[in-house]
Amino acid sequence: MKHIKYLIFAVTMSVIVSCDTEEFLNPLPDTAVAVDGFFQSDADVLSGIYGIYDALQGVNSNTQSNIGNFNRGVQFEHLLTEHRTDNTRNATLEGSKADFHRYVVNANNVESEDYYASMYEVIFRANNILDFIDIADEGNQAKYTAEAKFLRAYAYFKLVRMFGAVPLVTATVGPTENEALFTRIPEAQVYDQIIADLQEAASMLDNSSKSRASKAAAQGVLAKVYLSLASPDYAAAQQLCESIVNSGDFGLESDFHDVFYNELNNEIIFAIQYETGNSAESQSFSSEFTSSTRAGSEDGQNIVNENLVLDFAAYGGNRTAESYVTFGTSNEVIKFLPEGSDITTTPPSYGPSARDAGNDYIALRYADVLLMHVEAIMAGSASTSNAAALASFQAVRDRAGLPATVSTITKENLLVERRVELAFENQRWFDLLRFGVAEAVLSSHSAEMGYVFDARKLLLPIPAREINISDGLLTQNPGY
Repeated sequence: MKHIKYLIFAVTMSVIVSCDTEEFLNPLPDTAVAVDGFFQSDADVLSGIYGIYDALQGVNSNTQSNIGNFNRGVQFEHLLTEHRTDNTRNATLEGSKADFHRYVVNANNVESEDYYASMYEVIFRANNILDFIDIADEGNQAKYTAEAKFLRAYAYFKLVRMFGAVPLVTATVGPTENEALFTRIPEAQVYDQIIADLQEAASMLDNSSKSRASKAAAQGVLAKVYLSLASPDYAAAQQLCESIVNSGDFGLESDFHDVFYNELNNEIIFAIQYETGNSAESQSFSSEFTSSTRAGSEDGQNIVNENLVLDFAAYGGNRTAESYVTFGTSNEVIKFLPEGSDITTTPPSYGPSARDAGNDYIALRYADVLLMHVEAIMAGSASTSNAAALASFQAVRDRAGLPATVSTITKENLLVERRVELAFENQRWFDLLRFGVAEAVLSSHSAEMGYVFDARKLLLPIPAREINISDGLLTQNPGY
């Protein structure tokens, strides 16, 4: 299920690692070389670029269980996103993974801490590569720079929306430069850096890859950045979405099932890839969604909430049968079934390598861009009848087999359409924030489920470990 092999390779950041900052730079590499001695050719720099993708990919928790030494990259992201919305929950109330759906995450939560460290690992690897770009062949330097900056921006975009103001590190720093490593920078400045990096990436890249940074990936993420600003730039977001549409390089798959099982298909703009059965290149999240037979190591994650089931019944169309399945009283995600699965058997089978799954993590796809196009045209208004917005919205609905032709799109229509189209793809949390309804939706959901939610939980706590190793320079979010 993989067309590009991310190297299980980590370059020791000898210019920034010390005994005081090793934990912040977790994970420690299994095989490490001094950067000055390693980067001597274009191939070496390219290996370092692959190493940045590898940090996003993360390490399968079913093959390397020590969370202190091996970061999970995006493999825990559903806990920090879907589980904190009204979409899904953990199968049990026990353990740190169940803290997310109950809104009781604290500063010592190991999964939140791991995600924070994983994104900074991406950032530090990108910064490190940028120091050695001149070693690459001249014809590749601009592309490698653009890739590194895209990945840095992608990681910062995740961090700033989940943790708020965060340290903004854009160059390799020495082991005593704690102020640079641990001073939280206002969100607006972090966004400025994200925008600058993505603009450069979009100007330098083409659309020749779906598993590496591309022009469209940079444009699509940048469009979402513009929509996420405190004062959104709707016009710029609309222009970027239309550039992707007009490129002709992407389109909706006719069969919704193929979006997830015909990998790197026409709809995919950017995906983080994994390889089935290869412990060094596989992922663990697919197996953890299999609650009925526990093909994973947990009791089950991403259990679908009843209110989402109701939305699927009303608005899902043919997406419903490809998104979740009910076994007894358990509603399981089936967008990411491990290779070889057969859920028609009793009990369902999840193939020979469920814990070494190869399903790609879909970071950005064309349907998301079409719905962002509608959002940008609406520009914060309650509804629109704009013809271009209707065309983008209708295209997604038509693929879902929904019979009605819409003449007006409300904010509520768009939010529910994004919910059923992109369910379990870790978008709902950010949608609720961007649409300005997170507090209202999650307060209502919490009351229904018997949880306790308040507005401070719109941000995750800064990990206590990072505050401790900063000697108190890194400050905590309010209420934690």
